[in-house]
Amino acid sequence: MGNIKTNYIVKTAIIAALYAAVTILLAPISYGPIQFRVSEVMVLLVFIDRKYLAGLVLGCFFANMLSQAGIYDMVFGTLATLIALYGIVAIKKMLGENLKSLFIASLSPVIVNGVIIGWMLSYLYQLPFMLTALQVGIGEFGVVSILGVILIKYILNNNKILELIKIED
Repeated sequence: MGNIKTNYIVKTAIIAALYAAVTILLAPISYGPIQFRVSEVMVLLVFIDRKYLAGLVLGCFFANMLSQAGIYDMVFGTLATLIALYGIVAIKKMLGENLKSLFIASLSPVIVNGVIIGWMLSYLYQLPFMLTALQVGIGEFGVVSILGVILIKYILNNNKILELIKIED
């Protein structure tokens, strides 16, 4: 039992650290009204295993601590990630594990972040909501629905990688 908890804690910490590190390393394109947050490619890990949820939410929170939007991004950005992740899990549960459901699930972060982060940035920087939501959504679509779907499809077809990243029950 102890090794299973250790496995979960270690992999959760690795995912959180990776998400935060990639976001911060690529800060110029990770934050602001026009963003291409490369770390968001990782959100589709919950399509593989919902146990990745905690690490992704923590990683997002830590990354958002350095955002120019400060507490707003820590609260609303992290909340948007949490909602989007539950959307991915729910879509997989409803539609099963196949390429079509993976793509549909990838739209959850696109829509949720487009609306919530679009609203937050619009409010903070006095920008037009529709334009800001669209810009955030386009960035999410590129990272999650294109790059993320390709990456997760590859992982799902590779048993060695699946075994390596598996979080023990």
